[in-house]
Amino acid sequence: MLKLEIVTPEKRVVDETVDSVTVPTLSGEAGILPNHAPLISALKPGILSFTNKGATERLAVAGGFVEVNSDKVSVLTDVAENAAEINIEAARAEREEAEKALAAVATASVDETSEVRDRLEFANARLQLAGR
Repeated sequence: MLKLEIVTPEKRVVDETVDSVTVPTLSGEAGILPNHAPLISALKPGILSFTNKGATERLAVAGGFVEVNSDKVSVLTDVAENAAEINIEAARAEREEAEKALAAVATASVDETSEVRDRLEFANARLQLAGR
């Protein structure tokens, strides 16, 4: 079993024991099971999922960090929302705004567009989680 803790600046979103966790790292999805090697990694905007007794829960996260140590998984993120918390219209508007901003800075460097890309990825993750 893993102790999963997901924290945002506003609140502790999850604090429970789970069987497995999957997080969206910068280098791809990482599956975490009990006895996982110690790990510290940056997260990209996307969908974090965790399973407990066969039931899987999913959250849209806006990036952040994950630390795995001694069967404890700690996630620090600015935003973590489940499907019921997502405002679909706001997520669509954010996606459109990010797409327009990305098109406007298309000739900029990767560093200059990374914030806009992160906003777009988070909006897409929210819509995917909400089933839209």
